[in-house]
Amino acid sequence: MELIIVLVAIIAALILYKVLKTIKNMVVNTVLGIVILLVAKFVLGIHIAFTWVTILVCALAGVIGALLLVLLAYLGITF
Repeated sequence: MELIIVLVAIIAALILYKVLKTIKNMVVNTVLGIVILLVAKFVLGIHIAFTWVTILVCALAGVIGALLLVLLAYLGITF
């Protein structure tokens, strides 16, 4: 019985580690993406609306997503 409890605890710890690692990466992507959008907004003068869709794109795609949003806003194809 003790062996089963130890195995369950190890599996739970591994799953928790994977989830927290994923959340940490998503937070880093989101922060970097928003910083790029802020730089584009204040330095380049490109109007970018900060909506939940914009933040979701930055969270999932990170820097590349933010650069795509800046490019779309520059071309006038923004939401």
